[in-house]
Amino acid sequence: MPQPDGLPQDLWTRPRMAAALASCDIPTVIEGVRAARGWSQGELARELTYSQSWVSRVVNGQQSLTVGQVRELARRLDIPLHLIRFGGLPQEGTILGPSPARRRPTGSTLVPGGIVLPNSPTPGEHTGHHGVDETTAPALRSITGGQRRMDATSPARHLLPSATTHVHLAEQMLTSSRGTPFHTELSAAASEASGFAAWLNADLGDMGSARMHYRTAVIRARQAGMRLLDVYMLGSLASFEIETAEDPELGLGLVQEAEHVLGPDAHPTARAWLACIGALAHAGLGDRAAALGALRHAEREVSGPDNAHPPWPWVFAFDEAKVAGYRALVGVRLRTPHEARAAFAEAVAPSSRNVKQSALLKVELASAHAEAGDVDEAFRLAQEALTTGMRFASERVMGRVRSFRRGYRGPHATCVEDLDNRLSTLVTSVPDNG
Repeated sequence: MPQPDGLPQDLWTRPRMAAALASCDIPTVIEGVRAARGWSQGELARELTYSQSWVSRVVNGQQSLTVGQVRELARRLDIPLHLIRFGGLPQEGTILGPSPARRRPTGSTLVPGGIVLPNSPTPGEHTGHHGVDETTAPALRSITGGQRRMDATSPARHLLPSATTHVHLAEQMLTSSRGTPFHTELSAAASEASGFAAWLNADLGDMGSARMHYRTAVIRARQAGMRLLDVYMLGSLASFEIETAEDPELGLGLVQEAEHVLGPDAHPTARAWLACIGALAHAGLGDRAAALGALRHAEREVSGPDNAHPPWPWVFAFDEAKVAGYRALVGVRLRTPHEARAAFAEAVAPSSRNVKQSALLKVELASAHAEAGDVDEAFRLAQEALTTGMRFASERVMGRVRSFRRGYRGPHATCVEDLDNRLSTLVTSVPDNG
């Protein structure tokens, strides 16, 4: 077989190849190298010292690979191993095999490209330090994912102790991974764990701890070198400063930093989400033109075909209904109740599985009704939200209800007095945890 020519210098930065490396799509990477070398599949098989039938199954996504095999293939084909994102799942909890008909081997985890991550390392494989190996980061991320799902229906104070312990565990594993190939993925796992701990602390009204965890999440995301995760955590911190800490100026600065990190060619989900958070900041500062301009930008982003599949760490598509929800929130802050109520009607109805998030939406809708003069409906919604806030001991929800009441300047009716009486008992009341 003739000696192969050198690979093109730009091969690893070509969009298709870069995406395959980032998602651990080894069949696409190998096929890209074969095409760049000008080899037939038989020549590729001889270079790898495997049978042609085995190579054919790999290229067609029908053959699972161990991490050791991936490393060996990368060495033989001059593929930069550091560019391959081991365990870099596109979405939290995604499990992909080489073929829908194939069963997952016992004791293994399948990731994109049909790679098998063994739960027990094979002899000779690098296992890192103090038990850190290929399975550590995915395991940590799956725990964070489970905690996030439980947040929808559980009081934050019940979840916070385990979430805080999980942050400490992730940090310990990250420290142990220094000098190993697993440090990047563990930085990302630690970022996600800190981001969720920040969310829980904010729900409980502990602003200092929430801010500390959000900043740690940003730092770890940057250490991971994952631009979208960096942007996601910066945007989450911005949203916290705007909505919970009520500092829209600081939040807007964070949004602008996130936009700079993101760049102009990023996925439309990320661009639309950031634009909506920026719209809230502008509305909080009273800049109607800038807020509406940001919303129009978000609407353009979500209208394209490329927005159907959100990139990790986004899990759900950011669509027209989501933008309508932000338009409603902007309308409340700009004191345009009719526009806000129309936008609420277009948005996702406040009856989702996440009852705490639904309660927050009810308070926003209550503000729009109050501004429009529909006092009874406004305070009915506020009462429902307060019931949820008390049930889950959510300071975030109860604080929003208090803020709604402080901002009300309308006539004093029976419904207003009823809410005042309930708010006055919050200090001594015992929450009903269902």
